[in-house]
Amino acid sequence: MNPLTLTCLQDEYVVLEPLSLDHVAALEAAAADGELWNLWFTSAPAPGHARAYVEKALQGHADGLMLPFAVREKSSGEIVGTTRYYDFVAKLPRLAIGYTWYAKRWQKSHLNTACKRLLLKHAFETLDCVAVEFHTDHRNLDSQRAIERLGAHRDGLLRAHKRRPDGTLRDTVCYSILASEWPDVDRWLGLRLQRLSGAQATTAGD
Repeated sequence: MNPLTLTCLQDEYVVLEPLSLDHVAALEAAAADGELWNLWFTSAPAPGHARAYVEKALQGHADGLMLPFAVREKSSGEIVGTTRYYDFVAKLPRLAIGYTWYAKRWQKSHLNTACKRLLLKHAFETLDCVAVEFHTDHRNLDSQRAIERLGAHRDGLLRAHKRRPDGTLRDTVCYSILASEWPDVDRWLGLRLQRLSGAQATTAGD
């Protein structure tokens, strides 16, 4: 039995829906906002490749290694990106959160904080994970800062760890949050989310 059961996670800001082929067209449109496939550090699919992207994620779930989600922004009802659990180790259990990207207009908003809080809550409080990992390209300083703002601990660097889409070798920066750290991280993310969503609402009203 696959412990990574398909489930829907949501709060007042966002809905994380189990990824399916029904999301292909919406993900194509979301990736087009900012032409995200041209960014060397993102996993967003290029035009015409969203179906293969989704199928590969679904195979990861069938293999018991991944749980992929489509990200639906709640106020607009639009699919604006995707994220997933991956590298699931059932014996501990332990997993990583990643493969995350959002349409350009939602980057640097409250959306990422809302998504990460939902994913961390489910990982620690439902799946009983002992730790959650985050991995990012050593050149992607924005991603590193975003992970550190979640309260994650920088564990180290895996050199020549994997290849980027363009074939170049990437060093991977590794972070983690332990189960014992989750209550404090949860409180911090709740406060941060209130502040960011308030600022977003003020900007939208200007």
